[in-house]
Amino acid sequence: MSVKRRDFLKKFSLGAATLSTVLARPSVVNAQSKAQKFNLKLTTTWPPKTAILQEAAERFSKMVRVASGGRLRIKVFAGGELIPALGAFDAVSQGNIQMGVGSPYYWAGKVPAAQFFGSMPFGMNAQQFNAWMISGGGQQLWEEIYKPFNLVPFQFGNTGVQTGGWFKKEIKSAADLKGLKIRAPGLGGKVLAKAGANVVLLPGSEVYTSLERGAVDAAEWIGPYHDEKLGLHRAAKFCYYPGWQEPSSNLELTINSKAWGSLPKDLQAIVKAAAADCSNWTLSRSEAENGAALSRLRTKHKVIVQKFPTEVLKILKGHRDSVISELVKADPLSAKVEKAYRNFSEEVQKWSEISEESYSQTR
Repeated sequence: MSVKRRDFLKKFSLGAATLSTVLARPSVVNAQSKAQKFNLKLTTTWPPKTAILQEAAERFSKMVRVASGGRLRIKVFAGGELIPALGAFDAVSQGNIQMGVGSPYYWAGKVPAAQFFGSMPFGMNAQQFNAWMISGGGQQLWEEIYKPFNLVPFQFGNTGVQTGGWFKKEIKSAADLKGLKIRAPGLGGKVLAKAGANVVLLPGSEVYTSLERGAVDAAEWIGPYHDEKLGLHRAAKFCYYPGWQEPSSNLELTINSKAWGSLPKDLQAIVKAAAADCSNWTLSRSEAENGAALSRLRTKHKVIVQKFPTEVLKILKGHRDSVISELVKADPLSAKVEKAYRNFSEEVQKWSEISEESYSQTR
């Protein structure tokens, strides 16, 4: 064999080895990625053992662990166990904890536009809101407003149309709202403030005790099932409807952007799928439980369940328009989100009038 041929074969062998190493590298990296395990922490804004809401967080953790074959484990903490209930946003934003579950309207003081992703008074119901988020551009807007805070948001549930609130005294006119101390978060709370009420923001763990001890005169929580679980019927006997303040209450899962970016694509896909499952489960479970709970409130607990006077609803809707007008003038990002919300709402309502609403009246 000539020297030139030996040199050629030697160089070819080295080149082939190098090429095979390069070609094999993705599978090596992939194998390493699949072998790597991640342990994250999640805090909620709910009290321990809160029906459905805290259950959803535990369900999410289990689904992720099983689907990932144990590669991603998420330890769940209730509000106050590791992080103060209303401290979740900052904790996740700063990376002190990797995940948080709560409601977007809790962060109105930090991100005014976030309120539109919680609930809009006299706005879309859960079905319509989900359509906006999934197929109408809502999710992209949500990601845009949370990005400066190092947060990646996902829908994590919806409790549907809520009760209008629990009151110690009967509401006969809008005058009865003046001076009333009421627990009411989000835009609904701002509307009540316009009506003359004294609005306070309390975490779920303080709602019952505040109402029972008279620290507040009224409080809104969620719906018949959750309200009964919290014992609100023992603190007030008037339960009003409809839940004009929260016709759809979207819940969120937020993930620190750095923690999210550290996860391999397959684990990100698992997290997304588990969050979507919990979102659907939360709404379905709430709907399944509310009917029976409403019956118990009326018959067993002797609660007076009645509709807000038409005059009161009309006045509250007028205040809603005023609150939104002031918000969009003060915050350009809120103006952008509100416009998108309103445009989609107006379009979907045209269909709802001849579908859902028409059918409900016929039924």
